Amino acid sequence: MKLVQKRSKKTGLSPGTLIHIGEQRTETVSVTLFNYAGTQCEEQVVTDVTALRLPADETVTWVNVGGVHKVDVLEAFGKCFGLHPLLLEDIANTDQRPKLDDYETYLFLVMKMLMPSQNGDIMVEQVSFVLGRNYVLSFQENGTDVFHSVRERLRGGKGRLRQHGSDYLLYALIDALVDQYFTVLEMLGERIEALQEQVIEDPRPNTLKDIHALKRQLLFVRRAVWPLREATHNLSRSDCPFFHDPIKVYVRDVYDHVVQIVDTIETLREMMSASLDIYLSSVSYRLNAVMRVLTVITTIFMPLTFIAGIYGMNFEHMPELKWPWGYPMAVGVMGLVATVMLIGFRRKKWL
Repeated sequence: MKLVQKRSKKTGLSPGTLIHIGEQRTETVSVTLFNYAGTQCEEQVVTDVTALRLPADETVTWVNVGGVHKVDVLEAFGKCFGLHPLLLEDIANTDQRPKLDDYETYLFLVMKMLMPSQNGDIMVEQVSFVLGRNYVLSFQENGTDVFHSVRERLRGGKGRLRQHGSDYLLYALIDALVDQYFTVLEMLGERIEALQEQVIEDPRPNTLKDIHALKRQLLFVRRAVWPLREATHNLSRSDCPFFHDPIKVYVRDVYDHVVQIVDTIETLREMMSASLDIYLSSVSYRLNAVMRVLTVITTIFMPLTFIAGIYGMNFEHMPELKWPWGYPMAVGVMGLVATVMLIGFRRKKWL
């Protein structure tokens, strides 16, 4: 996860110039197509993008593109579906902020997909949608199969997908991404709770590293979700003629989920800030406890060192040098002084 992608190679170029910004990839771009209406559903893998055309009948077409690193593929989609150059430029820029744009004849929506990885990290992938009258185009940065549930519903004819238009399909795709956010937040919540217990019971040097790693992950999640609240709100109030009012009810439900996710993220961020404060306080308390013990020991040994220093000067005319009980007396005095000081420290609750 990178906070800022390198965009210097676009400096000085004209608007609409297609340059891929993001992780460099060499994989082949995958293109799959679903064409459905009622009881019929056709699925195929597209090998020639230039042969795609806008659907002329009442069927709904969904084209999913896995990979945006091939500029020529994006240009082919722009020619086939009449997409604006600025829209294609936003698709190729994987550092785009989630947003909703209205191009009159179609809507353009940018979202971020979040996926937990095996090593506990969070994968962030940009997903762009183009909604037309009877088609939906989805462009995934890496082609991760996050829309598996939507595909299965189309293949099996389950739910309302086949009975509705392209606007309901867009809602289903958005809802699949938002549901994935809850999975990521559950994982982060469990890790934060375990970390808080460790901070309170046994804070270690690695604990600080874990705290900063979780704070960084929460920062990425917040960047991905926070702008989506405005985008889904605008989509639920869109005046687009092919985005119908019955579907806006479902989008408002997604908006409520996004608001709930934002609130949860802010709560987790506050918990992490509190964990950091607790860690610093615990470390400071342990350091103070150690320093207090060392100070008490030093204070006790100061008069003992003074007595030992006096009897270590070896002057000739010291009366205790030839006294048989001189050494036991000196040791006894030193022990008595140490005992009196310990009793005094305990009464003052310094120990």
